[in-house]
Amino acid sequence: MITLCASVLAMDMDMDSEEEFPRPNIVAAGSKTFHYLLTMFFLLLLPGLSTVFAFVHKIHSVVSFQFLVMCYSILDAVFLRFPDGDGVENRVSRGTAWFLMGYSILSFWLALCAIKTANNSKWHGYLGGLLLAQTVAGWMKCCMAPVALFGFCREIHTGQCLAHGLMGTAFVLYGFVYTLVLVVPKIARADYSQDYVDSWVMCIWGIFNTFTEHRWGREPWNHGDYQHTAMGIIWACGGFLGILLGRNKKRTFIPSLLIIFTGWAMSQHAQHLAISTKIHFLFGLILMVGGACRIVEISFILKDSNVVNEIQSFQYLAPFCLTCAGILFMGANEEQLILVLRLEADHSSYGLIVISAAFMVYLWMLLCLKLYVRLNLKNENGFMKSYENVDFELDDMVESESHTRNST
Repeated sequence: MITLCASVLAMDMDMDSEEEFPRPNIVAAGSKTFHYLLTMFFLLLLPGLSTVFAFVHKIHSVVSFQFLVMCYSILDAVFLRFPDGDGVENRVSRGTAWFLMGYSILSFWLALCAIKTANNSKWHGYLGGLLLAQTVAGWMKCCMAPVALFGFCREIHTGQCLAHGLMGTAFVLYGFVYTLVLVVPKIARADYSQDYVDSWVMCIWGIFNTFTEHRWGREPWNHGDYQHTAMGIIWACGGFLGILLGRNKKRTFIPSLLIIFTGWAMSQHAQHLAISTKIHFLFGLILMVGGACRIVEISFILKDSNVVNEIQSFQYLAPFCLTCAGILFMGANEEQLILVLRLEADHSSYGLIVISAAFMVYLWMLLCLKLYVRLNLKNENGFMKSYENVDFELDDMVESESHTRNST
């Protein structure tokens, strides 16, 4: 009985008080949601498709897509807004809208130039890189729109929002790179193994994190400084070992092991809110699963090779876990979780919604990459190959006929 009472008291202490967070007054939810969905389609999904078509030299399709993107970006910058409950849109969101408008006009002009110089692959490369950067900018716009709508990340909360946004996006990008190497075979056949490159990135980031998370010798240490600096140290040290073991295209488990340790550390980070602690635990748990799956893939499925003839279903799990962890971390800032409490939701329902978003993001990644592979294969084995074969056969016929005449 004493144990039961103690556990109930502990649960009560762990729960956040709903009386402290009154229910929000959301204004014009329908129109704002519709505006956000339009922004996601025209500024993120369409530029992603344009990037795919640019890399396979389907420039006419790129022009059509970019014309739609340009028209919407002008409309969004000039007429549409993402205001908060007080009718104010922050300057970063407004500036991003104008930036994307100029960027979309530039990419549309470059696509027209690529049509005029159809035989110049240099323009195609510029266009593909520009559209890829535009897709990243569209991702930033879609991530910052909820921040503007709810009035988040102002004053003392700006630093935490930046940290969660940048680190979460980094994990999503890491998951995309894993998927890219998995789906596009020629990338896996590069001169360096993926683990070697990962070790370099982790080592550099660890060194940077070690000396920037705390002002050494100029301020006292606190709880957060110890957490983030220790994480930078383990990334730097593990990265050095991974660089050594990953030379000469060798596979190594070090980057995956660093992901597991990072996930464990994140799952143990105590937060001010109970819901924040639970979401961080879920984020760390998924990150640990992703790292463990990566080790299994390298050691038992790939057997230390860089590529297999056919993709196994298990291989999609590790990049999805990284993508999911990144989306969870982006949604784990304090103000956003306070909004969840104000809406009278709990950590489980919020976690399921965020994981659902991760499924859609990973679906978008796979659709773009598989479309690229399919179109690229069609270019290599398309209808022009039949004409090449006909020309080859006609040349053989002419040569055989001339040989017959000479012999007679």
